Amino acid sequence: MEGLPTTTKAERRWRSKNLQTSKPSLVMAFFSCVAWLYVAGRLWQDAENRTLLSNLLKKNIEQRPKVLTVEDKLMVLGCKDLERRIVEAEMDLTLAKSQGYLKHQLRQSESSSEQKLLAVIGVYTGFGSHLKRNTFRGSWMPRGDALKKLEERGVVIRFVIGRSANRGDSLDRNIDEENRKTKDFFILEGHEEAQEELPKKVKFFFSTAVQNWDAEFYVKVDDNIDVDLEGLVGLLERRRGQDSAYIGCMKSGEVVAEVGKPWYEPDWWKFGDEKSYFRHASGSLLILSKNLARYININSASLKTYAHDDTSVGSWMMGVQATYIDDNRLCCSSIRQDKVCSMA
Repeated sequence: MEGLPTTTKAERRWRSKNLQTSKPSLVMAFFSCVAWLYVAGRLWQDAENRTLLSNLLKKNIEQRPKVLTVEDKLMVLGCKDLERRIVEAEMDLTLAKSQGYLKHQLRQSESSSEQKLLAVIGVYTGFGSHLKRNTFRGSWMPRGDALKKLEERGVVIRFVIGRSANRGDSLDRNIDEENRKTKDFFILEGHEEAQEELPKKVKFFFSTAVQNWDAEFYVKVDDNIDVDLEGLVGLLERRRGQDSAYIGCMKSGEVVAEVGKPWYEPDWWKFGDEKSYFRHASGSLLILSKNLARYININSASLKTYAHDDTSVGSWMMGVQATYIDDNRLCCSSIRQDKVCSMA
């Protein structure tokens, strides 16, 4: 009995307590191991997915078609040569417009040049200017048979007027009745006669006149001007055959920017910090050669008008290769003895 090991009650209690405390540690270790395996598996799976996606993207990039530039597309579609021809055609069209050519209209041959008029003279008038028109007819402007003989010499003179805002009213009827008697009106059917519409009137006059008469020159005269007709005809005769001629009493001056002042220009801010007009012919009497009148006719829809007709015409001439001819004889308010116009 002495050889068998014996354990005391205290030792048994210690062993039982040690066994009880080791069980939770084993459970925690087991769950930690499971969690580690789970995380390791997810990381490995994510790494594998990233590798797969990277390979797929690389493969798609290699198989993606080449990005075509605009030049490549034009070459593929065969449009490169067409583009060049379109640019050349646009340049030719711009040049033709600047020279005043009309669609379906050819230059006159030398054989028909003798039938061409020297000038069409448009004298501005209004609905309330009946007495002034009679004064002109009794002074420098021919009437009746004398007017027909002047046209045989190649000079057409007409009073230029638009239509009333109320079409067909007594104002229009009075003008029509006067025209039936005198036959010396040029009525602008598409223009409304009004003081504020004068810049548009000059556009209508040149555009419509060049369609109605084939002349070397087109002359605009204000209704407060007396003209030395023979002197004007002689001046134009010496200029016959001169293209792109913009003739008049050239001037420039300050742009009036204050509302209510005479010659106020609502678009004053477009003329720069110095507020000065560009060089232009005085509106009392100005002359355009045929190709410049054609230019106005062709481009009338896009030509900007300002508050005054003379500056409007001057702005249009800046866009073409016009020849500016400053003739002091056309300065109607000057004191020159040989001037061809004077204030009425």
